[in-house]
Amino acid sequence: MTHLWVRAESRPHEDRVGITPDGVRHLSARGFRITVEDSARRVIATEEYRKAGAIIAPKGSWPDAPRDAIVFGLKELPDDGTPLVHRHIMFGHAYKGQSAGQRLLRRFRDGGGRLLDLEYLTDEDGRRLAAFGYWAGYAGAAVSLMAWIAQMRGGICDPVHAWPDKDALQGSLRAWLDALGRPRPRAIVIGAKGRVGRGARDLMTAMGLRVTEWDLAETAHGGPFPEVLAHQIFVNAILARPGAPVFVPADATGPARALRVIGDVACDPDSDFSPIKVYDRATDWDAPVRRVADNPPLDVMAIDNLPSMLPRESSEDYAAQLLPVLEGLDDPQGGAWGRASRLFDEHAPG
Repeated sequence: MTHLWVRAESRPHEDRVGITPDGVRHLSARGFRITVEDSARRVIATEEYRKAGAIIAPKGSWPDAPRDAIVFGLKELPDDGTPLVHRHIMFGHAYKGQSAGQRLLRRFRDGGGRLLDLEYLTDEDGRRLAAFGYWAGYAGAAVSLMAWIAQMRGGICDPVHAWPDKDALQGSLRAWLDALGRPRPRAIVIGAKGRVGRGARDLMTAMGLRVTEWDLAETAHGGPFPEVLAHQIFVNAILARPGAPVFVPADATGPARALRVIGDVACDPDSDFSPIKVYDRATDWDAPVRRVADNPPLDVMAIDNLPSMLPRESSEDYAAQLLPVLEGLDDPQGGAWGRASRLFDEHAPG
């Protein structure tokens, strides 16, 4: 019997979850055993999982789970160096040279566990089977627009928070933009045909912005890309990877630019392959942007859990995409799970 252990998220401002109570009912009917840790913050109440038939465990009890349990979370574990003995499903951020990711892989090596990275659950053609990308782009564009509004007011972006739904978010943004009494800024989205790019485009179009949409055809020449600096807001929806073009070089902070805000939704600042070279670390909810230049100001937004700003919509969307993939856990060496397992073997330190 496959035992899926859904852990409580430990990261601040992380209210999402990768399976809904309906998903618990579905997997239970297929013979899965489901344990869900208690969490007062999770966007779906623990009691709903209990009603769906899950076993409820104390928050943070996953280290004591049976060794054959598969621990399922979204964001990173506490970086405490302890060996990891279980199979873990999560976004590991460990395969692009990230320093924290290398520490995580050593913990799996030391404990004999295994990372099944959600980012690399793909079909036979390498296409992602489930992703939060749309809502990451949507929320990332929203925060980027908040940063531009704050600049126009002479300040810097205030801390951000979760919103009950996208209509509430849109309503606040529209009111702030209207109160400025200025023309809407021009924006460019690179990666506009993907999930992230579509989300960013939809939010900004709803707010009345003119959006330039670029994808592979427009970036195939490899740069430079002066057009990026001619827009006031740039949203990057391209993941860092070998061969990725540089969209904003390190010397792009001079005054001869219209660019005021970079929203790096892909958010891989410590990767050698990052396409944005004017910053080197992520931002967070309490300090959503880093100011990397003045006169005129240039702010970079690089929050790496953006979908949690719309936790219910993003959780329900992602869980629906992922549920058919979770069904395959009863054959961990086959399909997407087998591919994820082999990828771990390729990257895990010897």
